[in-house]
Amino acid sequence: MENKGYGAHVLALPYPSQGHINPMLHFSKRLASKGLRATFVTTHFIYKTFQPEPSDSVQFDTISDGYDEGGFYQSESIHDYLTRFEDNGSKTLANLIMKYKELGHPIDCLVYDAFLPWALDVAKQFGLVAVAFFTQACAVNFIYYYTHHGLLKLPVSSTPVSIPGMPLLELQDMPSFIYDNGSYPAYFEMVLKQFSNTDKADWIVVNTFYKLEAEVVDAMSKICPLLTIGPTVPSKYLDNRVKNDNRYGLNLFTLESSINIINWLDTKPAGSVVFVSFGSMANLSNMQMEELALGFKGSNYYFLWVVRASEEAKLPKTFVEDIGEKGMVVNWCLQMEVLSHKAIGCFFTHCGWNSTVETLSLGVPMVGMPQWTDQTTDAKFVQDVWKVGIRVKVDENGIVGREEIEFCIREVMEGERGKEMKENAIKWKGLALEAVSEGGTSDKNIDEIVSKLIH
Repeated sequence: MENKGYGAHVLALPYPSQGHINPMLHFSKRLASKGLRATFVTTHFIYKTFQPEPSDSVQFDTISDGYDEGGFYQSESIHDYLTRFEDNGSKTLANLIMKYKELGHPIDCLVYDAFLPWALDVAKQFGLVAVAFFTQACAVNFIYYYTHHGLLKLPVSSTPVSIPGMPLLELQDMPSFIYDNGSYPAYFEMVLKQFSNTDKADWIVVNTFYKLEAEVVDAMSKICPLLTIGPTVPSKYLDNRVKNDNRYGLNLFTLESSINIINWLDTKPAGSVVFVSFGSMANLSNMQMEELALGFKGSNYYFLWVVRASEEAKLPKTFVEDIGEKGMVVNWCLQMEVLSHKAIGCFFTHCGWNSTVETLSLGVPMVGMPQWTDQTTDAKFVQDVWKVGIRVKVDENGIVGREEIEFCIREVMEGERGKEMKENAIKWKGLALEAVSEGGTSDKNIDEIVSKLIH
């Protein structure tokens, strides 16, 4: 390979949603810190609307999902969006690869989100090394693998379900597409199609770390070789080995002023605040929002609650005025900045995988209130495998009541079990740091990819 001032040129293509962009952007920064040139690809719409922060290690470029003016929200259905993205994405990705060849900076490797298996076909068309990037937990990927290959028959007729490397799973511990068979068929097809051509990928990487899911990783590796490369969180919060890696750098929501949030947290005693966020996609009912509001108020703990602008109208009328100093409601925030603050005592979370990994990496216990997709399985592991939290119980109407919310918060913040959860959370924080530090399992796996690309 000629001397280009970098080892190899990697193109990174995430699925265009907040929860998929962040981990791959961070992984790109890790690769760049090890001497590779990294170009991160978003859609035209995301790039021009959300203007990623300039990075000294990763450059940005764009392809088309076929909805350049409005992105996903411009499409008529999930199926339409995914179909058009495949058609337009394949063509514009191929054009991008040709562009870099003509510029004298040819692409050597494509890291692509496993939600986009068509990207692998494009990579192979150009003879590139292809790395399938799985954003979700290894346990969730393995359940989808089992389903895709017909090893788990749907609908599930008897429980508990036994899958190698995992605890026995009840129906409500499975991803929502499985326990609510037939829901969101286009998304369900997408998560299963992740495995349609992975046998042609040069590597499969998973956003987890070995000790967190050792038994699942070992079981899955026997039939589908994979490398753990996580947790993919900004380096500042773990090993601090990646220069200027303080935050993710691309937010699809308007951030509140960090200064106001941090100033408010600074006035609160250590471990006294419940941080609440349900991620970028949750859509709760008015009744559920009211029960949450009354539960947080009734718990008598300080709370910081992220309520996206689209959800604000569901809050009880004078709630924000009534809570005074006891609570703070914001539209969006830098989650890791908040979670790492000494005032935070627990995280009341939807158990999305990024939120779960961030929380484990910072040693914070959790109350899990999963909504859909992989969150139910993550919550099972949070409570029963890693023992760092408690999962709320849902009533017969599908609502988590205020008494249950209060009970779970108190259990984590002050109960005997809460003490054990806190100790376990600190243990996982240490193991997450170990994984990404020099010579750790994730660090060695990333080095393996880098050395093969360079030589």
